[in-house]
Amino acid sequence: MNASSPDTAPGRIVLLTTSHRVAPGLLSWPAWQALHAADRVLCADGAHPQLPYLREAGITVDAASPTAEELVDACAGGRTVVVVATGEGEPALTDGLARLAGSGRVRMPDLELLPASYDLPGARLLDLVQVMDRIRAECPWSSRQTHQGLAKYGIEEAYELVEAIEEGDRDELREELGDVLLQVVFHARIAEEHPDAPFSVDDVAGGIVAKLIHRHPHVFGDETATTPEEVKAHWLRTKAVEKRRTSVTEGIPLGQPGLALAAKLASRVRTAGLDVPLPRVEGVGYELLELAVRAEAEGVDPEAALRAAARAYRDAVRSAEGTAGGDSRPDTVEE
Repeated sequence: MNASSPDTAPGRIVLLTTSHRVAPGLLSWPAWQALHAADRVLCADGAHPQLPYLREAGITVDAASPTAEELVDACAGGRTVVVVATGEGEPALTDGLARLAGSGRVRMPDLELLPASYDLPGARLLDLVQVMDRIRAECPWSSRQTHQGLAKYGIEEAYELVEAIEEGDRDELREELGDVLLQVVFHARIAEEHPDAPFSVDDVAGGIVAKLIHRHPHVFGDETATTPEEVKAHWLRTKAVEKRRTSVTEGIPLGQPGLALAAKLASRVRTAGLDVPLPRVEGVGYELLELAVRAEAEGVDPEAALRAAARAYRDAVRSAEGTAGGDSRPDTVEE
């Protein structure tokens, strides 16, 4: 009998994968073609979210969890079998098929991995929202948290992010960005429970999207900008219209570190073209103010500069401790 005859053709296995982050039923056209053309469609999970939509489209799906050998036999005679993969991706089945193929004793069907739906950029954010929702509902600690109680963690995480950036540690940077993102999602989840003015993470995202589009008319509108200075001018102009502020100092948080506060005030003054002399008062605070304003004018972040200097001082302290010999700890401990 001819090796390519229908009776001996090895057939075809299509492993159809889907993403739970995409609405069920939204499958690619090649996936629908494969499903309609298949001789059999199998799915081990009787509660798979895609099944109602496949059956609505007239596709018969058998609830079955075949072994690798059974699946190969089902393809005998040139038949095509589509396996709708569960969320785990059928690792036991694919491992079994790999062992059969490696044995050299079985004529294997053609095996195709066909993504029927796949994640778009940012899709894992949906996982974060779902995980946070469950933690909020079931965790004894998280379920009791408030905006006020979490505020200190937001500050801590922001500082840890800055430290990771300044240290140039890519792994730490990725982790700290996640910790900052967690704060946003956590606060948004708490906000959903407000009795009078609830909002969700979708409202948060929608607000920043609208703001970014409005403040970038050179990207999303008809205006043009070819330099960073022109971009900043667009931003400040649209922001001024939005906020309707009467002073350049409005919107500057006074609770931020002193050097950063001074630099921000100086930046607003310089951008507005104001001529505001510094207070001529004796004292360390005013000397620091003058240094911060000078740093901002020179394009230097005074907070970052001071942190860099402090790290150098820390290293010098450690070096001195290492060369002092004996017990270098002070007699008294300052809390």
